[in-house]
Amino acid sequence: MSASTPACTVARYLALRLAELGITHLFGVPGNHLGPFLTALRAEGDIEWVGTPTEGGAGQAADAYARIHGVGAAAVTYSVGAFNLLNSCGGAYVEQVPLIAVNACPPYEQWQNFRAVGLLTSHMSPRAESNLDVYRQVTVDAQVISHPGLAPGRIDAALTACVSERRPVYLEVMEDLWDEPCPEPAEPLVRRERPFSARNQAMLDQAVQAVLTLVEEHPGPDGRPRPIVWAGEELDRYGLGGELTDLVAATGVPFCTTVGAKAVVDEDLPQFHGVYNGRASHPDVHAVFKDWATCRIGLGAWSTSKNLGGEQSVGTDWVMAAHGGVSVGTSYFPDVQLARLLPALQDALVKAYGCEGLSADYYAESYSYQGARDDRPSGLARYRASLSVSGARFRSAERLTYDGVFDRIDHFLGQETRDDWTVVSDAAFSLIGSMNLSLSAGGFLSQISWLSIGWSVGAATGAALAPEREGARPMVFVGDGAFQETCQEISTHTRLGLRSVVFVMDNGHFYGIEQMLVHPDFYTGQDPAEPDFYNVLHPWHHDRLAAVFASEDTPASGVSVARPAELDDLLARLADPADPVNAGPVVVRVRLPRHDYPRAMAYKVPKSKSS
Repeated sequence: MSASTPACTVARYLALRLAELGITHLFGVPGNHLGPFLTALRAEGDIEWVGTPTEGGAGQAADAYARIHGVGAAAVTYSVGAFNLLNSCGGAYVEQVPLIAVNACPPYEQWQNFRAVGLLTSHMSPRAESNLDVYRQVTVDAQVISHPGLAPGRIDAALTACVSERRPVYLEVMEDLWDEPCPEPAEPLVRRERPFSARNQAMLDQAVQAVLTLVEEHPGPDGRPRPIVWAGEELDRYGLGGELTDLVAATGVPFCTTVGAKAVVDEDLPQFHGVYNGRASHPDVHAVFKDWATCRIGLGAWSTSKNLGGEQSVGTDWVMAAHGGVSVGTSYFPDVQLARLLPALQDALVKAYGCEGLSADYYAESYSYQGARDDRPSGLARYRASLSVSGARFRSAERLTYDGVFDRIDHFLGQETRDDWTVVSDAAFSLIGSMNLSLSAGGFLSQISWLSIGWSVGAATGAALAPEREGARPMVFVGDGAFQETCQEISTHTRLGLRSVVFVMDNGHFYGIEQMLVHPDFYTGQDPAEPDFYNVLHPWHHDRLAAVFASEDTPASGVSVARPAELDDLLARLADPADPVNAGPVVVRVRLPRHDYPRAMAYKVPKSKSS
């Protein structure tokens, strides 16, 4: 007599809970310990398994998916897979991304054999808690599932923590538990928000009043207040783009974003004044944000080295509302929820200054008060127009440059293509170069604090599969050194038929940003004449990798461009739906001069001795 199949198993329970969270794709690399779960996942039919070449790539895809969708998941096998996934989980923890890491581990029987006679089987460590201990450092909850009766509670606890705290969690499940019976999910998972008490209301009121006082105490030359909002990453993580739009529309207050919050709302809003990134900002943005605005209101913005671009601190004329509290000048108000601060601040500013009472074009005002200057825009419209130029301007140039590429791409995205695009930018020069592209809401992804090179290639997979960006083509910008870390993730793009375009910024095969940080004299064209030996890469023909990953049924294209006319020709092909290049992913080797760098990094380069 055969045993009957249980109505619910641990594997099915977890599959049902992931589907309940709206997860449509699970990324990972399989192993024998994970097999039973993947079989149950397919049987349920709600979640598609996406096998990736590397565990790191699975984590990058899940990270990007979660940034767009609200939660993502990756599944790997014990130790060898889990430790490869760790980097992605660490990045998600630092950048507040809700990622579920599932680690299938050896069965209970094998652990008992080890305890009894010291027998180690594949992937096991003599430290039974080695995987768990490591993941405790980069998650808000880490659980080992070793008892089927306790599985539902532990799974629910971890998933609830993930969506409530918006950070990664870890589930380690023993292989022989996947098929063990357990109760079906009963009550739905519920996000647990922090309570809002009378004490919180009093703290919120005090924080709002302090912001109003700061604004009043910093008037412009005409006596009117001149604040500017700095919209940051937590607006994206907490889904507060709508609240930001309401605040700037009701008050008229001008705003910039951080690099990490780029495109959290549409960048064609009349109040949008650009991306502020410290000394790496566009000079016009830096001028209005630091010199013309008289106080700065950071909403969900992180004071990371990348967001502050060479600056080490904020001043006493700043508000910084992030990480669960609000600092106003030298005062601090703990336990103030950002979701409540935005509407409260909106109401207070409207009451104090009237509807749209803070409306201003800071570019035009600065131009009017400080006098005409060739390099100062006479208004916001002129500043925006300066970012987007036609291809004809660069056709006569002999070589492509970082700035020339991004200026040309900006015109392509705004004027020439009918496709919807998600720009996924890697760390270093790619991120600095792409931050001034003009994009619609949700059209930009990057790591802003963890900055794991190569992140963008795997992340593009998750960006393309997130339901909210369905149909949008990923456009990736990645350095040649970073691409060498994760190039195999192009295989996933090809396998799934993603029509990604991956621009590999090849500056002569060396780590450009590392050279900039260690010996920026290289970029003066003087000593040292060559990059430091440890920054030199083996040269690749990156575009030829497309032929490696392509097949008859899964096309991919490779293109090399070195001159503006060649980039123009490629963009014309990308804009033509009938062109075969659009049938699958495209790897574009962008060949750049060795001493070139984005203009935003000029503050790091010493002035030439001959100048």
